[in-house]
Amino acid sequence: MNERRRLTGVVKSNKMMKTVVVQITRTYRHPLYKKVVHSSNTVKAHDELGCQEGDQVQIVESKPISRDKRWVVEAILKHGQQPVVEEEPGV
Repeated sequence: MNERRRLTGVVKSNKMMKTVVVQITRTYRHPLYKKVVHSSNTVKAHDELGCQEGDQVQIVESKPISRDKRWVVEAILKHGQQPVVEEEPGV
């Protein structure tokens, strides 16, 4: 493997062409106060795989692709929940 950073996150938006917004959440214990802290960060990633909202993806850093994109979707780890559409019974 190479030395590139790999992070796991959830796709929050896929409304752009070949770009997804990925939210990366991190949980850690504060060094002084020992309280559990939850932090999150959003990044834009290049998407050739066709991710949907709610998918859990692995992203890898790359050279700058555009002004905001410095990450590429490497793999879809888990597909998100599709909204369930209930059909009404026939009248």
